[in-house]
Amino acid sequence: MISQITAYISELLPINVDKTKNELSSIITNYHITKVEQDEVHPDLTEKIQLFLATKKLEGLASSTLEGYALELRIFSERVKKRAENITAADIRVFLGGYSHLKMSTVGKKLTTLKSFFSWLAGEELIQRDPTIKLKTPKVEKRMSKALTVVELERMRIACKTVRQRAFLEVLYATGCRLSEVQALNIKDINHQTMSFRVIGKGNKEREVYLSERAFIHLNLYLESRDDECEALMVTVRRPIRRLSKRGIQDEIRKIARAAGIEKKVSPHTMRHTFATLTLNNGAEIAAVQELLGHSSPETTIRYAQITEERKRQQHKRFLVQ
Repeated sequence: MISQITAYISELLPINVDKTKNELSSIITNYHITKVEQDEVHPDLTEKIQLFLATKKLEGLASSTLEGYALELRIFSERVKKRAENITAADIRVFLGGYSHLKMSTVGKKLTTLKSFFSWLAGEELIQRDPTIKLKTPKVEKRMSKALTVVELERMRIACKTVRQRAFLEVLYATGCRLSEVQALNIKDINHQTMSFRVIGKGNKEREVYLSERAFIHLNLYLESRDDECEALMVTVRRPIRRLSKRGIQDEIRKIARAAGIEKKVSPHTMRHTFATLTLNNGAEIAAVQELLGHSSPETTIRYAQITEERKRQQHKRFLVQ
């Protein structure tokens, strides 16, 4: 290594080769230097990724978001084996180009993660420039929301085979909660007087969500049927009884949809879309629905809900100045 450095310097300046080698040797003996192999993830990039994740954790980023960041950045570091400072826009384009078989929305999420990472590095002055600054997130085709109709919702209710399934369905629909929010709920979180819960949403923001009378009744029937001491609101059927995983809740909703003969994909998130769509079409104010869903922007709430043609006609007739 010393010979390589000396040879490079000698090409730039006239030097005494032997003297330069001796001086470099005396300097380098104070440091531990390890060669980075071609097929090895660069330790500099790994170190900066860990620092980024630690900082975001202190800022209160949700654990699910941190896990997503960690996964995407680990994959990136395994493909682009360079120091963070040496990574270029071309490197990132080549990396993303390897995912041409994926949906544009998925590729866009990968780029969003990289933009967050490199803009943070540049802001902290850990790199001189942000290689993602000129990269544009791919346009994603806007699709209509996947809400259930009133008839489909009733079919789901009828298809429930246990009080447990019915309670899950009613809680998800009545509250409009995210899957992670419902999965984290405990029995003690229920406010029986107001028929509500306090949940922790994105950005560690707390909000109050409400049960309908129907949801409250079916939830109580489910809780009365349990003989366990688990604190979780939604638990497993098999013993040892424990908090039901997100996947477990998703599976229950899929089972209900199959039993109801609904062909389109139905998930806990579908119930959130359904809550937004049906409440807005029933006359709820967007600002109120926004608060109930925990959205920071009304634009996000509007994207969640599909306003029916009948509702549009009613609004036009009611508010048009003749």
